[in-house]
Amino acid sequence: MGVEYRFNMANPKLESVTRPSQNSNVIAPRKPAAAVKTAYSPAEREEIFRRFSVQRPEPRGELEHTNPFTLVVAVALSAQATDVGVNKATRALFKVADTPEKMLDLGEERLRDYIRTIGLYRNKAKNVIALSQMLVDEFGGQVPETRDELVKLPGVGRKTANVVLSMAFGQATMAVDTHIFRIANRIRLAPGKTPDEVETRLMKVIPEHYLYHAHHWLILHGRYTCKARRPECERCVIADLCKSPEKSWDVPAPLVELPPQVIGEAVD
Repeated sequence: MGVEYRFNMANPKLESVTRPSQNSNVIAPRKPAAAVKTAYSPAEREEIFRRFSVQRPEPRGELEHTNPFTLVVAVALSAQATDVGVNKATRALFKVADTPEKMLDLGEERLRDYIRTIGLYRNKAKNVIALSQMLVDEFGGQVPETRDELVKLPGVGRKTANVVLSMAFGQATMAVDTHIFRIANRIRLAPGKTPDEVETRLMKVIPEHYLYHAHHWLILHGRYTCKARRPECERCVIADLCKSPEKSWDVPAPLVELPPQVIGEAVD
């Protein structure tokens, strides 16, 4: 620290003013890291996902697929469409085109005939052919196993990439669809204004040992219990823990394992 002398005209005397020297190492105090927004304590979060794990020990996605390529195609086709509707269209499609090479041989026009019942089918057909071409040209016909590479594929965004990384390659990801976005905000588990914001917060608040299955637990909970129009709180296993302002029931449903999922016949 150095001392500087100043002359005060109003009061004619020298005043000393202490100021940092040029060589002094002044460290500004850091602001504490902002806590992740959630309405639940760590113990409550642990209990929420413990109950989900009892209810559905091995949850699965409900899009039918046979390999990573057909999964990429199915998820890309599911944008603004139901899993049930996509499954109906892809059952016949994947029998004739379950690799990028076969999809290219099929061609865009014939592909459109298979997926005509799916919304935005023309644009989706164009993307499927384009992503098939990229897989052949740049990845040797194999679906890449990193998010950065997956999102380069036409029609594949972050959500689709996260689904593929989870379901095809066993990585713990959080694919924020409409169900997860709704639940994270409705029950105040990880509120956010955008899917990316919700994804980041969920990855921080979900107990690590439950993270791999959490994406499917939340989707299925939103699809069959915490529904968009009216949450069926009386059927909810976390009704007593839930902090949603919309909650209409405080008694949790019996915590029992549900029957095995029947993929392809679920009602969306």
